[in-house]
Amino acid sequence: MSAIAPTITHTSLRAEGFSCPSCVAKIEKQVGRVPGVTAVTVKFASARIEIEHDASTVSVEELIAVVAKAGYSARLAAF
Repeated sequence: MSAIAPTITHTSLRAEGFSCPSCVAKIEKQVGRVPGVTAVTVKFASARIEIEHDASTVSVEELIAVVAKAGYSARLAAF
């Protein structure tokens, strides 16, 4: 019996409201806890959140909501 491998999606979010390196750690910790997220990197200088996730488990809208729950606003990056 073989399991179906999840399809990993790369999502880039543009974040607002963080001003220090500890904010980066907080976002990475919160997003990293979400089921289906396999990797998260917050780029402080460019205010980007790069997320690898299983799109069938967690949606972009849910990821944005998790960032908001951590106290920061985020939206899908256009580039």
